[in-house]
Amino acid sequence: MSTSPDPVLLDVSPEGVAIVTLNRPEKRNAFDELMIAGLADVFETLKGADHVRVVFLRGAGEAFCAGADIDWMRRAATFTEQGNETDALALARMLQHLRDLPQLTVALVHGAAIGGGIGLVAACDVAVALSNSAFRFSEVRLGLTPATISPHVVAAIGARWAKALFATAESFDGVFAEKIGLVHYVVEDENGLRSMSERLSDLALAAAPGAVADAKALVAHVAGRPIDDAMAKETARRIAQRRASAEGREGLAAFLEKRKPEWNA
Repeated sequence: MSTSPDPVLLDVSPEGVAIVTLNRPEKRNAFDELMIAGLADVFETLKGADHVRVVFLRGAGEAFCAGADIDWMRRAATFTEQGNETDALALARMLQHLRDLPQLTVALVHGAAIGGGIGLVAACDVAVALSNSAFRFSEVRLGLTPATISPHVVAAIGARWAKALFATAESFDGVFAEKIGLVHYVVEDENGLRSMSERLSDLALAAAPGAVADAKALVAHVAGRPIDDAMAKETARRIAQRRASAEGREGLAAFLEKRKPEWNA
């Protein structure tokens, strides 16, 4: 089990910027039961935190997340198949909690992101990585598959790249991760990560929080569906609802009056 008193840290600024830190630096922030439970609890807390506008996910120490903790895997090897399914379901649900957050979510990757660590990256809305970050889906080398993280990874990089990287366990860096769509921005050093964090914070604080949540839900609804009359009616309904909302009215009024809207005043 984790020896860290707080395997997950949460800090929220008065402006509504939340920083979630994986806090097992001595284990390169590898997952165990306590970290997964801690992340699930933090994401559940943030889901109802209306004052939070953007959530950054980062790792303490030399790595973002080195995947599964070896001691956790050793314990899992003694579980029954049913016990393993229950154990894995906790990770799958934690990733879903992250993906379903209404705020803009941003992964800040340095060092290594291995296996389940890449699941965290893929479940975030935006990912920023150091160019020399190391990524790998290492599961097949252990006789396993990256099953619980696969829906998020396939959504991020597509089925073909996922199949190639899952099946080969090939290592790749931040530049390659950007090429395949796993990360959106690559920077060269910690100063670059800091600058990009500030830029994304500014963008998040300038956007209406309800509209951000609805925009995320919009993408989830339309992705992979046919562009037909039913889709046209549904998207028309959604924009009409937004136009009639308090945020929609305030945003238009602020634009016409050449002032900042109330959520960015």
